[in-house]
Amino acid sequence: MLTYEADVLIPAALENAVTVDNARQIRAEVVVEAANGPTTPDAHDLLVNRGITVIPDILANAGGVTVSYFEWSQNIQQFRWELERVNRELERVMRRAYGDVTRLASESALDLRTAAFVLAIKRVARAIAVRKSVAHHLPPSLRS
Repeated sequence: MLTYEADVLIPAALENAVTVDNARQIRAEVVVEAANGPTTPDAHDLLVNRGITVIPDILANAGGVTVSYFEWSQNIQQFRWELERVNRELERVMRRAYGDVTRLASESALDLRTAAFVLAIKRVARAIAVRKSVAHHLPPSLRS
């Protein structure tokens, strides 16, 4: 099934489903990773080198994690959003994430997976720097 001609291939069930052995036969223009880790690193490189766009699991699967965060946030506040708001907020977050990743990929000549990782690492580094800066200004007894 992975090698059928298609516009979009969505491996959505198994880890390591797309390997070097079958990536050469994939005939899709876009691979959207809906499973966790469905493409091996070597297969990913092969697909990208063949000009196939790979939307990585870190981006394609982010919707479920994002809605889980919305639920957690609402539970803490003992508040409930209507379904329409959940969908509106999810669309806003996902569009921004996709735009940020594709923009970085385009500006830096990166594939989408690498761009997503670079963006994630930059955000973590920025959060650490802010945390250190804030901690530096706290009295010593409050620093952790």
